[in-house]
Amino acid sequence: MVRPLPEDPMLRELVVRARSFQFNRRRFLQGVGVTAASAGALSLAACAPGDELVWANWDGYMDTDDAGNYPTLDAFQKQTGITVKYRVDIDDNDTFYASIKDQLALGQFTGYDVACLTDWMVAQMIESGYALELDAASIPNRKNLNPSLEDVDYDPGRKYSLTWQSGYAGLVYDEKAVPGGISTVEELWDPAFKGKVVVLSELRDTIGVIMASQGVDIASNWGSDDFYAALDVVQREVSNGQIASIKGNSYTDDLLNGDAVVGIVWSGDVKSILNAELEAAGEQARFKFVIPDTGGTLWSDNFISLLGSKKNDKTAQLINYYYDPEVAAELAAWVNYITPVMGAQEAMRSIAPELADDPLIFPTEEDLAKVKMFRTLSPTESKEFSEAWVAVNVGA
Repeated sequence: MVRPLPEDPMLRELVVRARSFQFNRRRFLQGVGVTAASAGALSLAACAPGDELVWANWDGYMDTDDAGNYPTLDAFQKQTGITVKYRVDIDDNDTFYASIKDQLALGQFTGYDVACLTDWMVAQMIESGYALELDAASIPNRKNLNPSLEDVDYDPGRKYSLTWQSGYAGLVYDEKAVPGGISTVEELWDPAFKGKVVVLSELRDTIGVIMASQGVDIASNWGSDDFYAALDVVQREVSNGQIASIKGNSYTDDLLNGDAVVGIVWSGDVKSILNAELEAAGEQARFKFVIPDTGGTLWSDNFISLLGSKKNDKTAQLINYYYDPEVAAELAAWVNYITPVMGAQEAMRSIAPELADDPLIFPTEEDLAKVKMFRTLSPTESKEFSEAWVAVNVGA
């Protein structure tokens, strides 16, 4: 049954747009030949004009129509008069941080006002004094934040950050190449997949999934032996050619072009990027995401206002807008990640009823019982483990 449109004119327009583009998605930047790296270089080359808010985010993380427009973001700009330069410049947390750390250390404008980064990186940014305190008075919709995300250990009371989206790290397989599917990490090492495995460059996701497969509770106080046991697996599979690549968001290219047929990936990308690109090209969707039998990781990417920005007030308005349940639902219908906004599920029943019970957007208790957050590392652990992980990455 098609439900009635909202009375609010802006929300009515959003719903109409959502219904029109929901099942025909594509990545506009790749379509016109602009890579994340080149976009980032351009954005960092000059300071943002006084009337622009520059936002850094990951690929596949914004509703996009066939013309390459961002309907919810366009509506925000029309509603507020704030111009937003949306940059798909984050491939993984470490490389993005490396591109702005020198400016941050000097308290200078980095080229970005706001970015959406993963929990552990947000913790690092807050601890280093690189995140501005959010203008809470300008974010009344923060009341819609899911209570489970309210008091995270790295930002009690959410003074510096608010969740953008959450998701899982788990397994993917190409149903055409792997008709029987996979459900365990160990199946990635099947000789049949030699040279056809891709894993994430995010340490906490790839190592977390493997540690869980080794019986480790990744949310508990595990030790360095547990970490190195998982790292040894990655090192072994890189050395013997089983793992072809270790990548950030660009891992999707390997799967789409057939260089990989299985891997450790992020949940929402499977539908919003991989299968969406196939469907846009007139092909059948064939990629399948599964949480491993032994468990996956649960993570969140979060809005933070970056040191050096003079637009903290505009960042607050942006966050407030995306915490409106109707807007959050439209966004979730496209990105297929877990929305942090209470009320979005009910709004989804009007926007895209068939997605209102999608477990990748609105998790089931059964799925949540199979995933855990990778525990916060101490500064010493973070340095040691990151260096060890980078050494393995170099060989991939």
